[in-house]
Amino acid sequence: MPDIPANVDEAVEGQLAAIAAAIGDPARARMLCSLLDGCARTATELAAVADIGASTASSHFARLREQGLVTQAMQGKHRYYRLANPDVAAALEALLVVTGVRAAPFKPRTPPDLCEARTCYKHMAGAVAVRVHDAFLARGYLRAGAGQYALTPRGEEYLRGLGVDVETIHTTRRSFAHPCLDWSARRPHIGGALGDALLAHFLARKWVERQGHSRALRLTRSGEKALRFA
Repeated sequence: MPDIPANVDEAVEGQLAAIAAAIGDPARARMLCSLLDGCARTATELAAVADIGASTASSHFARLREQGLVTQAMQGKHRYYRLANPDVAAALEALLVVTGVRAAPFKPRTPPDLCEARTCYKHMAGAVAVRVHDAFLARGYLRAGAGQYALTPRGEEYLRGLGVDVETIHTTRRSFAHPCLDWSARRPHIGGALGDALLAHFLARKWVERQGHSRALRLTRSGEKALRFA
């Protein structure tokens, strides 16, 4: 039997055992694996994935949160769960490699036109909005922290270059920018005053167009070119 590394003490061993036990339950394992695609799921959906009742699922969610494996977000009347961080995903992926099983991808039931782009209150949602959100973070335009986003100097320079009135956005009493969980992609897009300003700018530039009286938006050719970075 190999020796335990000297830098692993009893407290760490106990924590490792607790995490392993949390993952090891079949119902919780199914829930965690369903979240590996990076998409959030409701408590009801995860209970269905695990084939258990809502009351039983509640105790499982508490256990997973206690061990730092998932985080919870409230969106309207729903509770959404997602993996706590990339380290959790990496650990699960490694376990799946050992089992030889591949996680099934998330398949939204949202109508295709709404999946691509739509309004969410006064900001944009859908696949296009999620790509813009991810690009803003990847390019360092936004800095995440405590459930809010702060605009970086690089991001401010980019928005000014687009012609967005950054000063007006900062003076609003609303949240400047925050992750808003997208109900079709189950990943965040940009909400708050910045999200509102971006949609208004995209509409003014005719990068996106409203589709009649629907919430659906259409990405135009000029929009495809302008948002190619996303």
